[in-house]
Amino acid sequence: MGTLSIKIDPWASLEVKDYGEAMKEFGIESISDLYKKLPIKHHYFSRGIVFGHKDFGRIVEAVNQRKPFVMMTGLMPSGKFHLGHKVVADMIIYLQKLGAECYVAVADIEATLTRNIPREEAKRIAIEEYLLNYIALGLKSKKTRFYFQSDGSVEYNNLSKYVSKKTTFNELKSIYGDLTPEKIVSVFTQVADILHPQLKENGGPKPVVVPVGLDQLPHISLTRDIASKMKSEYNFVLPSAIFNKMIPGLQGGKMSSSKPESYVALTDLPEEVEKKIKKYAFSGGRETVQEHRAKGGNPDVDVSYQWLTFFEEDDKKLEKIYHDYKSGALLTGELKQILIDKLTKFLKHHQAEREKAKKVLDKFILKD
Repeated sequence: MGTLSIKIDPWASLEVKDYGEAMKEFGIESISDLYKKLPIKHHYFSRGIVFGHKDFGRIVEAVNQRKPFVMMTGLMPSGKFHLGHKVVADMIIYLQKLGAECYVAVADIEATLTRNIPREEAKRIAIEEYLLNYIALGLKSKKTRFYFQSDGSVEYNNLSKYVSKKTTFNELKSIYGDLTPEKIVSVFTQVADILHPQLKENGGPKPVVVPVGLDQLPHISLTRDIASKMKSEYNFVLPSAIFNKMIPGLQGGKMSSSKPESYVALTDLPEEVEKKIKKYAFSGGRETVQEHRAKGGNPDVDVSYQWLTFFEEDDKKLEKIYHDYKSGALLTGELKQILIDKLTKFLKHHQAEREKAKKVLDKFILKD
């Protein structure tokens, strides 16, 4: 993006070393005080996992005044649903608990255009991997609209074309860099996804919030720009966004569905979880037990500890683990075992809920 020092490409991997720098560079505001005004708390906010926002204040206002608002998200049906996906899913369900109507778009058009995934395969992955896990995690059908881009309404499809008139090729190139016709179509379809909850057929203008990782910032920025240019036609409220840190892959770097050694899937068996963490989880420990006991480990680079900051909700437990590891009282193998036990317990419960979710799938699929 221009001369900025952090390059963001929503179709490529992104590693952010300094979120503070990223916030300054891209005009993202801190959410540290704003979230305290919400009636339901979540450790993602207090720990800085959800670290920033654009115009989230209007969502807080809608929540506290009990006015209608929408949570909009899209999913790329390209592989296994893993713990990295769970972070966004947790925010989807949290926002629904706050009163949001949830729009969940399956990017089957984008999956075909940019990743060569056949449409029917994309639909299967979306339901078996994503929707079942969303339901098992707590998504409710009553205030959810789950839809496929390829099955969108006439007005939705028209909107994806009209938005093209509100930007230029040079503007798109400055945001996304190299573009292909397929990517341009995908971009305009995503803009329509974010804006269409405000169409007349969906109740008209209202606040919309999109929970995303920093890699999706280009889509948010373009959509907000286009929405501001469509005031006379649609009177869109500029969409809001909250930004979450990305959970690192087991070996460090990005967690990716194409690299099984980088993630734990929500369908992994206990023995798979144990094997992956023991074999692949990057350690912040010392080379020998004696050295570790004497000098302590580094929890700030240890992947097992980093994962626990997402999944261990008890602040006191997490703090004790941090200090024990840093002092050398807790060894790397013991830290890994804490994570294994935590995930095994969660996955056992979750997979039972997944089986129950199969019985209610039909309630979630949007039908014309």
